[in-house]
Parts: sequence; structure tokens; C-alpha cells
Amino acid sequence: MDQQLEQLRTEALAAIAGAADETAVEQARIKYLGQSGALTAVSKGMKDVSKEDKPRIGKLLNDVRTAVTSALDERKAALLADADAAAFAGVDVTLPGTAPRLGSLHPITQLQDRAIQIFRRMGFALADGPDIEDEWHCFDALNTPADHPARNEQDTFYLPDGRLLRTHTSTIQVRTMESSAPPIRIIAPGAAYRRDEVDATHLAQFNQMEGLYVAEGVSVGDLKGTLEFFFRELFGKDAQFRFRPHFFPFTEPSFEVDIKATALGAADKWLEIAGCGMVDPAVFESINAKRGDTAYDPEKYTGFAFGFGLDRLAMIMSGTPDIRYFTQNDQRFLAQF
Repeated sequence: MDQQLEQLRTEALAAIAGAADETAVEQARIKYLGQSGALTAVSKGMKDVSKEDKPRIGKLLNDVRTAVTSALDERKAALLADADAAAFAGVDVTLPGTAPRLGSLHPITQLQDRAIQIFRRMGFALADGPDIEDEWHCFDALNTPADHPARNEQDTFYLPDGRLLRTHTSTIQVRTMESSAPPIRIIAPGAAYRRDEVDATHLAQFNQMEGLYVAEGVSVGDLKGTLEFFFRELFGKDAQFRFRPHFFPFTEPSFEVDIKATALGAADKWLEIAGCGMVDPAVFESINAKRGDTAYDPEKYTGFAFGFGLDRLAMIMSGTPDIRYFTQNDQRFLAQF
């Protein structure tokens, strides 16, 4: 058996050394160390070896198995090193590397950040609130009548438990007044949801920014000055605006804000960009009832609120013809920003 083991060692090491690839190495492993391999067969014959020779033969068998295993590992490592060397043989390490492609913030995010920056300079704090709301915060507190179209299931996403997805970020204004006494000056950016048919100018989920300022002596002049400053910072100091009378349940008087399209290099026409107005005293009364005090006494405090769609504003500023481009994640479109 001594001679047989030595012969197997010589034969196995020669086969492994001559293996040209990983497949050949694996075939050698199976041939000598597999369940039906040559060394396995010799191991089974140990039962027939005399008691005196078993220690010596057993040691030799282990030495042969160890030598074959080590040879297999070394051959695999050598083949891998050869493959790596071949892969890099044609690489010129002195050439400059490929620069990584730099990304950027989404255009809506860029606009929102810019708007927040401008309002912060005017003393507005940033406020936040939940996307899932109840009817009181979304409608009742804002003086919205029970038969208002916005409360219809055709316009608003209602959940099975009666809650809903907020249709505007005015709900954040309500929650801020619930938890904080005047004076307050906040902006409330965030997502809003409505059952609009998705087309070139409408999405079921869009982005808004609303603002609220409540203190003693707040006037329409403060509202007009605040919005004109904001939009001129955004569109340029020569931008022209107008305030048109309008109606909102939660403000009185109410206005729509238009900008002259020439400020954007477009045709000479007016474009609607925001809604605003003085907070209706009925809203303050609802907040007082919820708080259980008279913190928002309408005889003492006045305030203004405003809101605009970030998506629509981004469309106007960038000349984007279809609002859906902002949600399609098309790199050809987003790379422009």
C-alpha cells in the first residue's frame, strides 16, 4: 500500500500541475478526493491493513491527502492570478479615470428650497403636519360649508375610517394655531392630494406651499408686500403682478395673484400663480373653540394666508409643457436641471 499511495501522490500532483483551467482542477479533485476517488478507495482498504502497519499507513494516507488538497488550492490561486493579470494586461493605468456622473436635486425640490430660503429671510418659520387628516382640520376649521364640492368623494380621497388625504397644506396652518398662540408666522410646504384626472396640467398628488401670518394689526398691505417681495425675488425685480378679487371660504377678502408672462420671456399675458387673502374671523372662532380659549380673538388679531402650487410654478419658470414630466423620472428631462 505504501507504493500505491506514493504512486497516487505523484500522479495526482502531476495532474493538478497540468490543469489548464478551473474545470480541469475540479475534475482532478473529483478523481482523487471525490466520493469515488482514488484516495477514497485506498482509505476503504485500511480495514485490511495489519494492526502493526496501520499507524504508518494511516499517516502516509493523511500526508498524501494533505499534499493533494494543498496542490489543488495553490493551482486555483495561480489560475485566478493569471486571469486577473490577463484582464489588466491592456489597461493603461496612467490614463485619467472616468469621472462619476453628478446628480442634482429634483426641480420641485430646488424650487421648494429656494422658496423656503426667501420666506425665512422674512421671518417665516417652517411647519409640518400629517398627510392623512380628518374633516375638521381639512374643512370644518377652514369655514368650508358641508355642501362644498371639495368635500365630495369625487374630489377627495377618503379612507375607510372616515379620514382623508389632505387636499391642501392649510391643515398645517390649523394645527399650528391649535398648538401655538399668536403671533405666528409660518410656511407649510408639502404634498396634497385630489381626485383630479391626470393630464398635462393636473396630478392626483402635487406639491403646495402655503403661508400664514397672524398678529395684531396685520393688513392687506402686509399681505401684498410679502407676496410681491417673494415673487420678485423668485422672478426678478422687474416682474409685474396683479391681485384680482376672488373667493375662498377661509379668507375675506380673497385674491388671486397673477404675473405678467413677459417676466418669463413668454408672450404678453397674465398667468395665475397663487391664491391669498385675510384670514376669515370664522376660522379664528373655530380655532378658539377647539383650543377652549380666546387666544385668537378676532377683535384683537388679524392675519393673512396664501398658497401656491410648486409644480405649477416650476412649469411656468422652466417652460415645461406637461406637469407629468416631473414624475416620470426621465433622465433626459431631469438632467436639464
